[in-house]
Amino acid sequence: MREHIGEHLLWHLPGLGAVHADTVVTTWLVMLLSLALFAWIGASYRSPYVTKRHAIFEGVINYLSDLTTSSLGTAGEPFIPFFIALFIFIFLMDQFGMLPFKAVGLPFGGSPTADINTVLPLALLVFFMIQVVALRKLGPKYLGHVFKPFWWLAPINTLEELARPVTLCARLFFNIFVGELLFIVVASIVVAHVKIGGFDLSLAVTFVPFLIQFFNFFVGTVQAFVFTLLAIVYMSLAIAEEH
Repeated sequence: MREHIGEHLLWHLPGLGAVHADTVVTTWLVMLLSLALFAWIGASYRSPYVTKRHAIFEGVINYLSDLTTSSLGTAGEPFIPFFIALFIFIFLMDQFGMLPFKAVGLPFGGSPTADINTVLPLALLVFFMIQVVALRKLGPKYLGHVFKPFWWLAPINTLEELARPVTLCARLFFNIFVGELLFIVVASIVVAHVKIGGFDLSLAVTFVPFLIQFFNFFVGTVQAFVFTLLAIVYMSLAIAEEH
């Protein structure tokens, strides 16, 4: 097993320069997987019987819907589909790294969210969407929130506002990247047949990659939820009437 951490297959596109081809292809695969998932779930509604698919999916939908409306009120109802799609898309990207496509030599694989070029646009999308929604709802007076509660706090408040997409991006990227890095390191020890004296280290840690993958699944789920939750919270702060 040979992995080059941080190395990507590149496309050199006119006007764009070097593009991480493996991340782009993997992201498109996740999008196709998302569409297939929704089609599979949608097909189950043709049956008059309640299935496990109904129960699980509707549980997720209802929870995210309640979370959105409890934070944003009725004004948040139009954004429920967006936040549901955001959570499921990030969740699937986080978990895609568990599939060993790169390990078998395919030119794609890994979690797209372990590439900052995927996570940063998502964070910027949420940030600019919130600014547009707040300006449409509150008008120019929204911009005055950086001068509250005191005008001399404007630089700090502005910095705090601009730091939100950075924290969204960094939290998701580093959690997923470090999880994949840890798996690669331990898996490399397993296949390297490392021995320390009479102690077979590779044999001793054989089961550890499975534990790491379970941990990565948990972390990926939590980080998808945290990203979505913070997006909802940031929007609720932006469109609050007390700005």
